[in-house]
Amino acid sequence: MTQWERLQQLDTVYSQRAFDLYNGDEFPMEVRHYLAHWIEGQDWERASRDSSQAAFLFQVLLENLDNQFSRFVQEKESFLLQRNFRRYKQNFQEYQEEPYTLATIIHWFLVKEKGILNDAELAQQVQTLQIQPAAMELESQRQVEKRLKDLKAKVEVCVCEYARIQVCALHRRREEKAIRRASEDNFLSDISAMLDASDVLHSALINEELVEWKQRQQKSCIGAPDDTSLEHLEKWFTQIIECMFQLQKFLQKLDELVGKMTYENDPIPVRKPPLNIRVDTLLTHLIKSSFVVETQPSMPQGRGLLVLRTNVQFSVKVRLLYKVPELNHVMKVTVSIDKFRKFNVLGTLSKALNMAESMNGGMVADFRHLVSPSSLSLSVTEELHRINFQTQFDCQGLSVPLETSSLPVVVISNSSQQQSAWASVLWFNMLCPDPKNIKFFETSPAATWLQFGEMLSWQFLSCGKRGLDNDQLETLAIKLFGKQPSYDNCKITWTKFSKENLPDTNFTLWVWLDGILNLVKLYLSDLWSDGSIMGFISKGKERLLLKKKQNGTFLLRFSESIKDGGITFSWVQYANDATPSVQTVKPFTITDLKQIALPDILCNFRIMVAENIPVNPLCYLYPNTPKDQAFGKYYSEKTGGELFV
Repeated sequence: MTQWERLQQLDTVYSQRAFDLYNGDEFPMEVRHYLAHWIEGQDWERASRDSSQAAFLFQVLLENLDNQFSRFVQEKESFLLQRNFRRYKQNFQEYQEEPYTLATIIHWFLVKEKGILNDAELAQQVQTLQIQPAAMELESQRQVEKRLKDLKAKVEVCVCEYARIQVCALHRRREEKAIRRASEDNFLSDISAMLDASDVLHSALINEELVEWKQRQQKSCIGAPDDTSLEHLEKWFTQIIECMFQLQKFLQKLDELVGKMTYENDPIPVRKPPLNIRVDTLLTHLIKSSFVVETQPSMPQGRGLLVLRTNVQFSVKVRLLYKVPELNHVMKVTVSIDKFRKFNVLGTLSKALNMAESMNGGMVADFRHLVSPSSLSLSVTEELHRINFQTQFDCQGLSVPLETSSLPVVVISNSSQQQSAWASVLWFNMLCPDPKNIKFFETSPAATWLQFGEMLSWQFLSCGKRGLDNDQLETLAIKLFGKQPSYDNCKITWTKFSKENLPDTNFTLWVWLDGILNLVKLYLSDLWSDGSIMGFISKGKERLLLKKKQNGTFLLRFSESIKDGGITFSWVQYANDATPSVQTVKPFTITDLKQIALPDILCNFRIMVAENIPVNPLCYLYPNTPKDQAFGKYYSEKTGGELFV
């Protein structure tokens, strides 16, 4: 199926974008339609750089236009199509001297088409809860489940094997020692094989599943819509640790057999000690790895996770993934911050792991009343701190000290620092794979555009239940890097993100974006979620789009000149001679939207026309949705007062 055919099968929203793309005369939609197979079979990107290739494709294009014209004549197709194709050929001949310019134009249209298809595909993935990644994750889970099932079955077999060995031990006749030795050899070999299988399972759990969960949790802290539940990991850790303790018991019982009777070449004294070491090593590593921070630190009224304020209460939850009822309310967890520094967290610093504070009966300690210290001498928002948790595991003869730490937090002293603190949290968790690296900002790396764009999209998803589409991201990319064929290799530094002012403004990129995010979160979340707000679009493109639409078509975009977030709307109106002009109102800020909701502003908006008659010029939300259809459900009961400009 050609790219063009795929475009024609899209839902209305995305097919409308394709129609809008071909509204002009640079590359007519009819040429794109009738020559689709040939157009998509050519390397237009190369032709845009290679004059000889461009000249060749230019001549072939003209021939194809002639051939298509002839088919229309022979098949007695529409007279208008014949006329149009003749005109298209005449228009294209203007590129006779610079065919590479036409190649560049065609390549640009194909790239924009691909962007529309990608946006549609992304929307479909979101709608189906991203089936492909879920399927991959499900397969990984199935493999772990299968290995655990096999291991548990082998442990059950060991129970029977050990019973046979005990029977052999009751007989002391010389001729039966060979039978006992063979049974013991087999039993020890079975345990060794089970430890081999446990090594594989241990690696899958700790080096893959647990690592991936921690990565998902880190990204979710900055808005990624990832699953961070621990139910699967808790079940798996509990099952494999129980199997390890069972193997440990088998090895201990072998000591009892040796105590009752030993003999020359008895395999137990030789082969058992290395197996004991392997079991203890596996158990220790599994139990140490099972102690995790389930919910990262946050303040009740804070900006986001991992930003704490001095003398303000915050909460954090830790969990032991080995679910062991006999240790309920036994293991005391203590809290500290930056163990090598001279300040401490205040509040209840010790709490027992218990099953009462978990929805599914897991072993958790939920610290809800911790307070950050007040005597900090920091550069504040770029200094990172880790909250540490220690406890002691003592069970079934095994004693293991446990320790885990939160992701790095930023500690501020007043609310005015929250904005820059959240910027630090975003930057760290977007780029740093090592959660222990509290020196990160001493040599902070740059972010690729792909990383940065994804992170920004998560912010809008968190505030307004919808991320950024390709067009919105491209507008932001152009603002940062200028027009580029591709932004994949473009990078943005920490300084450019959070310290340098945008051109012709007195605020940074992050301050501007954060103001818009706050505006969306407080007053525009529904409109953003349902797609009514185009948001990020240049003034030039705004005019280009609106001038192709019917009178009264308008769109909503964010202001580029207001520090704390502003939204404006522009509409097209036609003069008596059918000349279009685009009008724009002064942006509305948080202060304005506190007084009157944006849908009511759109409903009541009026301008004075001839003879001082008030008229609402807003008729259709771009591209062609009647205004009341788009916003009627949001109008307040008080709507009716007129708003003049």
